[in-house]
Amino acid sequence: MNKQIIFFDGDGTLWYPKTTKRKKAPDWLYAKYPKPKDYLKHLVLTPSILTVLKKLKKRGIIVVALSTHPHSRQEADIRMQGRIKHLKLGKIFDEIYTARPYIWGKGKVMLSILRKKKIPKSKALLVGDSYIYDYRSAKTAGIECLLITTPYTKYPARGKKPINTITNLKQLLDLIRVA
Repeated sequence: MNKQIIFFDGDGTLWYPKTTKRKKAPDWLYAKYPKPKDYLKHLVLTPSILTVLKKLKKRGIIVVALSTHPHSRQEADIRMQGRIKHLKLGKIFDEIYTARPYIWGKGKVMLSILRKKKIPKSKALLVGDSYIYDYRSAKTAGIECLLITTPYTKYPARGKKPINTITNLKQLLDLIRVA
């Protein structure tokens, strides 16, 4: 894969609730603890994510955090910035965005960013853990997606399953070449 920009999903990809050990979808945390001061203490970084992000940046790849969020755009951005700050990822990412919780949400944001930066879709990649919000959103926008398979990954009953999958983030480094 020859990429210039890589978008990373937040929940389940960059971080997850430590009590689940990545065996359960992370969204339950926000229902149980709706206030940031209550849920932030439960989040931990996904193993090897810092190493992966730093190596990608050394290769000159733009890294962007992009997370689907059900709140208003302003509230979503505040909460996302809070997670990034809490997990000490602020200096790693070139940019940080949130998307609406629709199948086309992340795709729409990614296309906007690519237009602004004048980067072709073929040089972009989304790394995520959700078939609907990551894989389908990227595919709908014509952007490649690498899906992390987890015990909670759900695929459609019918149709093709994603062929671009990894089981851990270190595998990403073996697949990426600099654009």
